[in-house]
Amino acid sequence: MSSLKLAAAALASLAACHDAPARPPQEFDGAQALQYAATQVAFGPRVPNTEGHRREAAWLDSLLRARADTLIVQQWTHVTAKGDSLVLTNFVARFRPSATERVLFLAHWDTRPYSDGPNAKKRDVPVPGANDGASGVAVLLGVADALKRTPPGIGVDLLFVDGEDYADFGNEPNDVLIGSRYYGTHQPPGAKPGYAVLFDMVGDRDLRIAPEGNSVIAAPEIMTMIWKTARLVGHDSVFVDGQGTPLTDDHVELQKAGIRAVDVVDFDYPYWHTGEDTMDKISAASLGVVGDVAMALVRTAK
Repeated sequence: MSSLKLAAAALASLAACHDAPARPPQEFDGAQALQYAATQVAFGPRVPNTEGHRREAAWLDSLLRARADTLIVQQWTHVTAKGDSLVLTNFVARFRPSATERVLFLAHWDTRPYSDGPNAKKRDVPVPGANDGASGVAVLLGVADALKRTPPGIGVDLLFVDGEDYADFGNEPNDVLIGSRYYGTHQPPGAKPGYAVLFDMVGDRDLRIAPEGNSVIAAPEIMTMIWKTARLVGHDSVFVDGQGTPLTDDHVELQKAGIRAVDVVDFDYPYWHTGEDTMDKISAASLGVVGDVAMALVRTAK
């Protein structure tokens, strides 16, 4: 099914839901998602070629094999402009892999090797990545838990990309967004996703998600569907109207590969790319809000 048809079908399902008092059940566990984030941060920085990175890769592999119908592991070596050889890994957890109607959710699981955000107090420390990395992964893992308990009516792919945050986005564009670019040129065989949703920095205690600019341009009907879904499940105070900051993020690389991809992100986060991106800055409630919306996108697409 094309992305336009998939979105239209989901919007029709949402309209039918609005005619009834019930809304999709809340099956996403925000507290468990927060624990998934804490486990990641406890590994230490997940910078490629470090022990924390290797530990998280093994942990993700174990969890996803126990939850998904099929797990695809994409591993390769990326040589940076400075000559660093990075051993990188994408994980593609597939539910109902033979289904022709599919959606793709993704997040990056690596963290930045140095702090360069506008509010960084120290520039030579790696980013702990509680929000920038761990929160999106936590949402995907919570979705995987829910889909394991109750299989989806459509195909769902959960993509965990590596190498998103390794270098300077302005001066070293080939050494960031590496995993999503690799996936774009090495997509699994079979039906392609009707659309994709990137979850990035979605755990902020003061969560407020506005429509990201490049997403609105590339796939306005998908953004409309997501925001209507958020209203359906009672989270319109978080998924607000207006215009968010246009971002160069993993969704842009998927767009280049022909996938209608959008970014769900709260970029108004003062601890972005700093050593203060720690667990006390995120909450189970915020992760639960985003997880509710993600699950409703799956369930209303039946």
